[in-house]
Amino acid sequence: MASAVSRQMSEHHRSNLSQIEQQAVGWVQKLASGAATAEEIASAQRWRMQDPHHQTAYEEAERIWQRMAVVGRAKYGADANFMAPLQEYGRQRAVMTRRVMLGAAFASIGGAAIYGAIRPPLGLWPSVSEMRADFRTGTGEQRTVAFAGDVEIALNTQTSLAVRPATATEERIELIAGEASFKAPGSASRALAVFAADGKIVSEAGQFELRTFGAGAQTVVTCLEGRLRVESGTQVAELNARQRVSYGGLRVGEIDAIDPAAVSEWRRGIVTFRNTPLSEAVEEMNRYRSGRIILSNAAQGQRLLSGRFRIDQMEQALAQVENTFKLTVTRYPAGIVVLS
Repeated sequence: MASAVSRQMSEHHRSNLSQIEQQAVGWVQKLASGAATAEEIASAQRWRMQDPHHQTAYEEAERIWQRMAVVGRAKYGADANFMAPLQEYGRQRAVMTRRVMLGAAFASIGGAAIYGAIRPPLGLWPSVSEMRADFRTGTGEQRTVAFAGDVEIALNTQTSLAVRPATATEERIELIAGEASFKAPGSASRALAVFAADGKIVSEAGQFELRTFGAGAQTVVTCLEGRLRVESGTQVAELNARQRVSYGGLRVGEIDAIDPAAVSEWRRGIVTFRNTPLSEAVEEMNRYRSGRIILSNAAQGQRLLSGRFRIDQMEQALAQVENTFKLTVTRYPAGIVVLS
């Protein structure tokens, strides 16, 4: 892979950057693209560990990329000047032309930086839309907020909400991504309308839960109390208490009966898997821990996992996966774990 990175950087052969520095920029580019495989992540780690100079070059390249990325602009402000860190890096090398060429090298990955902010690689940081949310929870965090005076909203981990302008008949809010519980009292003067992906949920009074991961994904709506109206495209479903429906692609599915106690376990700090495909269980575990768990074998993802865990003890769930399925667990920095 190191040779591939060198070829990728061949357009900068006239730069005064060393080969190691060019390779470091190439690795950052690859990981920032969001397309890196588990094998490539492992190769990047091996390259970094080969020599202290590799590690130093990578850390410098990563630091500058993070400041130059759109994520960096969101953190430091729209008018942030990223020339300072580039010049600092160049001064450490004491050669002006190398400073200029490093800037050119990172300019070549500007598209990857923007992509990484819109669709973060491995979900390691929030997307741009999530950072613009009015309410947001981080990994493993849960919180309860008040909305429109008397609506209570409980946010599960990695959940983002954005307030929309109210109308004469509705208080409006959007679930950008994640999972939340909404409780609207019957005394409210306006109905509560929650938008998620390509649908809309309207409640006059009652309690419901909503789970979505954005456009293109299935959105699940569960009515716990009262009645709901679920709209997606031209299709509409009316839900009563203890009923659930999913929608996606402007289509609403069949209504199912549910056990409210099982649905709301996340509010009690519990995540339960009941014959859950391992691929789905891993994605759920990733919502409650820092870093990322990656399944390197797609066939393993079809195996079924059962278990009940506290959301602050996902390492125990990971250990059960390892023991139950006899998988090899390889750990990397930043909480990245590869199951093979």
